[in-house]
Amino acid sequence: MNIHNVSLTTSAVSEKQYPKTNIPEIAFAGRSNVGKSSLINKLLNRKSLARVSQTPGKTVTINFYNVDDTVHLVDLPGYGYAQRPRTELQKWGDMIESYLRDREELIKTVLLVDSRHAPSKDDLTMIDWIKAYDDSGVIVVATKADKLKKSEIEPNLTMISEKLGLDENDILVPFSIKDDEGKISVWDMINMMLADVYEDEDEGK
Repeated sequence: MNIHNVSLTTSAVSEKQYPKTNIPEIAFAGRSNVGKSSLINKLLNRKSLARVSQTPGKTVTINFYNVDDTVHLVDLPGYGYAQRPRTELQKWGDMIESYLRDREELIKTVLLVDSRHAPSKDDLTMIDWIKAYDDSGVIVVATKADKLKKSEIEPNLTMISEKLGLDENDILVPFSIKDDEGKISVWDMINMMLADVYEDEDEGK
């Protein structure tokens, strides 16, 4: 995808603050510090559009990034960070689940997991949420693959796939911010989904 104009449309904490643009949305979910902001910056060829922090739990809003008025890439708040009040953690969970359940513009939620580790209990909960609202297959991106030895990548991907219970309808992609292989794979999937959306819109006119 040739990217020309990218901007942060809004940072929202409730449905009334979501964009009213009717642009298709691809959301990225994952544990705190799994690399969602780094992935979005890499996809958009920007160094710091999505704020990257070494402090887990930094993103506390749903951030909508407009790409050429064609798609919103949506950075969901990270989960699994315990050093927050229980009421705040519950509020985050309610916000994410409400977005996944009710947002009409959402066409796919991509789950990010750390390629170095087994998926957590929270990751398993999140993939169950995603499957509950989308039965078309799950896309999982295994981040920080550059931190693995080459000999570790395939065994780790196999382990992640088994732990998450992925099947032939699901896709697992290794991703590194240091090369473009994963970036191209993710964009290929996004472009295919957008092509389907806009084709359906044209047929409906």
